[in-house]
Amino acid sequence: MRVLHVDSGREFRGGQNQVRLLARELARESSVEQRLVTQRGSELAHRATAEGVAVREIPWALGLDPRAWWRLVVEALAWPPDLIHAHNGHAVTLAVWARRFLHLAGSAPRIVATRRVVFPVGSRSSLHQADVVVAVSAAVRSTLVAAGFPPGEIVVVHDGIDADEVRHAAGPSFGIRATLGLPPGTPVVTNVAALERAKDQRTLIHAAHAARGARPDVHWVIAGDGPERRALAVEVGKLDLSDRVHLLGHVPRADALLRESDVVVMSSRAEGLGTVVLHALALGKPVVATAGGGLAEIVPPRWLVPVGDADALARRVIDALDHPSPVPLPAQCTASAMAAGVLAVYRSLV
Repeated sequence: MRVLHVDSGREFRGGQNQVRLLARELARESSVEQRLVTQRGSELAHRATAEGVAVREIPWALGLDPRAWWRLVVEALAWPPDLIHAHNGHAVTLAVWARRFLHLAGSAPRIVATRRVVFPVGSRSSLHQADVVVAVSAAVRSTLVAAGFPPGEIVVVHDGIDADEVRHAAGPSFGIRATLGLPPGTPVVTNVAALERAKDQRTLIHAAHAARGARPDVHWVIAGDGPERRALAVEVGKLDLSDRVHLLGHVPRADALLRESDVVVMSSRAEGLGTVVLHALALGKPVVATAGGGLAEIVPPRWLVPVGDADALARRVIDALDHPSPVPLPAQCTASAMAAGVLAVYRSLV
């Protein structure tokens, strides 16, 4: 079967890495031919090409760039696919528009769309036009069912990672304690996520404030950038935590930082699944998280707290520092298991 992957590739985050891993794993299947259409010069294009994936780099400056739509049509006419797999929201819309044009030309590929977030879906979303929606967690599936999607057209396939690759990518020491001027052995609790409201690092900062009395030696590291950075910096100052909470900004070697942390914490209000958590588990790190979205599907109940509960988050982090209890990476969250699940979806359509 021929599969045409489509992802805007405007940034390289967990979703784009899943595209790379999926294409890499499917390349081992003799029954699958595949190509990837993505933004010219993007990190996804670079990494997928390095994996040996056939990549078509196209102009894609805007989310719904008409040039991208036309180049997608041209590619599908030159190399008619059985399936178009759209991996993000804008890709879904362009795939649906392209299929309408292709139908006039006598081609009607099926559309598979991946949904990675638990945000509500509008009734006019192009996602409704997909033949099958791959939800990366049961939590995502629930939001789709609530939005009126037929349950039979939703398949849960958890995101997956290559644990060996993650451990290798951690590479040389990050040196977080030396970077912050801390003595060796200082307890470090780390959050790696975009600084967005949905990630709710504000609750994490309040947890640091709540934990300071019991564990004044703990340092809290927040790695990531985004629109909430200024507000979070203000909150840190307001709570007099500048000497304990460190906003690092974007960190290129996040896996190295995770490996040197004592506890990894996610404070998200809503998370499709949580790829950072999967990386932390692969690195043998204790994880504490809110029960937001799909996080509850990969973090044991003992280490979950209610969304927005800073006091509970503080208590659980202290517990994890005092009694570290790493858990194994769930079997369904490996790259090979993820690819097998997606391939089963493809075969159900072709």
